[in-house]
Amino acid sequence: MSVLSQPQFHDEEAAFAWLEKTLWNGAPVCPHCGGLDRLTKVKANPAARVRIGLWRCGDCKKQFTVKVGTVFEHARMPLHKMLQAVHLMCSSKKGISAHQLHRILEVQYKTAWFLAHRIREAMRSGELAPMGGGGGVVEVDETFIGRLEGQPKKRRSGTTTFKNTVFALVERGGSTRMFHVEGTTKNELQAIIRANVDREATIMSDEGRWYLGLDKDFAGHGVVNHSRKEYARGPISTNTVEGSFSIFKRGMKGVYQHCAEKHLHRYLAEFEFRYNTRTAVGGNDVTRTERAAVGIKGKRLTYRRTGENA
Repeated sequence: MSVLSQPQFHDEEAAFAWLEKTLWNGAPVCPHCGGLDRLTKVKANPAARVRIGLWRCGDCKKQFTVKVGTVFEHARMPLHKMLQAVHLMCSSKKGISAHQLHRILEVQYKTAWFLAHRIREAMRSGELAPMGGGGGVVEVDETFIGRLEGQPKKRRSGTTTFKNTVFALVERGGSTRMFHVEGTTKNELQAIIRANVDREATIMSDEGRWYLGLDKDFAGHGVVNHSRKEYARGPISTNTVEGSFSIFKRGMKGVYQHCAEKHLHRYLAEFEFRYNTRTAVGGNDVTRTERAAVGIKGKRLTYRRTGENA
C-alpha cells in the first residue's frame, strides 16, 4: 500500500491530528503566550465557521491551530494537500517541479511554487556542530551552475561564463553542507571550512590553490590532482562530494531546469536535506517527511519575502 494512501494525505481532520502529534507529541502549546495547561480543543462546525484543528487558550483567550508559528501559517490551501507536497518533495531523489505539484495537487502554479519554497524553508537545518569530529574525513569541492544575474549567457567565442559558485563540504559516511559563494577565493572558502570543520578532521580536496595551507589548521590535508587525471590515491579522493554534486546537478538541470540566483540558497537547502536523510544514514521517505514537518516550526515565509536571501 502506498504511503500516500494514508489518511493524513486525504482527510483534513486526520492531517491536523498527524501534524499535532508530530509537532506537539501530545502536549499542545499556545503559540501566543506559551501556555500549556488551559488549552481546549474547539469542535469543528462548518455551519458556525469553526475551523478544523482549532484550539483556544484559557490564559490569553486567543485561538490558534498547529499551523500558527510555522511556514504553513496563513496558507490558503488544505493542510492535507500541503502534507502531500511535503511527502512528494521528500521522496523524490532529484526533486519535483512546481508545475508537477500544480498538476498533482490541482492548485494554481503560483500556489504550488510558493508552497515548494515554504517546504524548502522547513528543510533548512542551520546545523552548526563541527563536521569530522573524532578524526573524521571531510571532502571539500566547488561546482558551477546557472548564470549570475545580469550576465550574458555566453561570450562571443561561445564558451559559457559567469556561473553561480556552489561550495560543499561532505563528511564521509555523514552529512553535507552547501553554500552559495561569491567565487573561489582562498579567504572565503577557507573561512567556511574553518567555521564548519573540526580541527581533528582530515581535509580532502583537489589541487585548487585556494585550498593551500589547510594542513596547518587540521589533522591532515590530502590532495588529488584532477588536472593530471588523478581521481584517487588510496584513501585520498573527493569522490564523495562529487557524488553529491552529481545528484544536485541532475535535479537542477533535469527537474528544475532554471533557478534564479536569489533562490539558489533554498534549492541548496532542499538537496542538502535529502542527502543528509538518505537511506545510507538510516533515512527513508516516512522519516524524511516527519523531519521536514518538524522543520516547519518557528519559521515564517511570506510570498513577498520568498526572493530574499535571508
